[in-house]
Amino acid sequence: MTELALRATTLGGEHVAHAHDHHQLILATCGTTELAVEGRGDRITGGRGCLIPCTRDHDYRGDGRNRTLVVDIPVAGLAGLRDADAVARLFERPRFFGVPSQLRQLADTLMLQLEQSPGLHNEIAALLLRAIHLHLQSEPLADAGSAGLARRPCERLDLLRLEAWVDRHLADEIRVEQLAALCALSVGHFHSRFREVTGITPQAYVQERRLRHAMNLVRHSNLSLGQVAALVGFRDQGSFSRAYRRHFGLPPSADR
Repeated sequence: MTELALRATTLGGEHVAHAHDHHQLILATCGTTELAVEGRGDRITGGRGCLIPCTRDHDYRGDGRNRTLVVDIPVAGLAGLRDADAVARLFERPRFFGVPSQLRQLADTLMLQLEQSPGLHNEIAALLLRAIHLHLQSEPLADAGSAGLARRPCERLDLLRLEAWVDRHLADEIRVEQLAALCALSVGHFHSRFREVTGITPQAYVQERRLRHAMNLVRHSNLSLGQVAALVGFRDQGSFSRAYRRHFGLPPSADR
């Protein structure tokens, strides 16, 4: 079986520019990374991923708060992969692509599985590649060479802007009226349009962003659980712990 290198990392604020002799898939479960391939850029977030072919110059700068899944795919070993021809076609050119809610949930699950069982990184990476391939089979892709990095029509809500705004205000009360105003839509139109595009309500989306950032802080900081709860907008540690358990299946104290 082809050996795939999968890692979960936090990309810092330093600017990095390089190229490498393997293909690369990049997904984020929280936070933001500015990434450009051969001068054409986009933002890697929970709703946006990237495929980088080998030898292509690219540069990036993270926000220091992201959790990012990176898969390195050796070109020489492609023949050993399931659906090798399809995977090769994925990397014919640089591509940014939208990540729907179901795929984000899978990435979250695989991130947790990777941290619990790092020895399974190859199997997890293969599953993730398979999921991306199946998702993109029926989706039009924006490639990094396209002028303006055109979005699919369903992305007219500017989900990247919404996500960035929500992430900056996690400690605050966030109302649907505020999100609708960012999109210059009525609350009713925004709510129905948001659910149509993402498959969840705006309230559920905000809660999901709060808990994703909380998970990152629980696992990768020395903050108390009370401090984490306050930073992501919960009124007390008890309500935070209950929401965390419902979402991730275990309380934050156990996850730590």
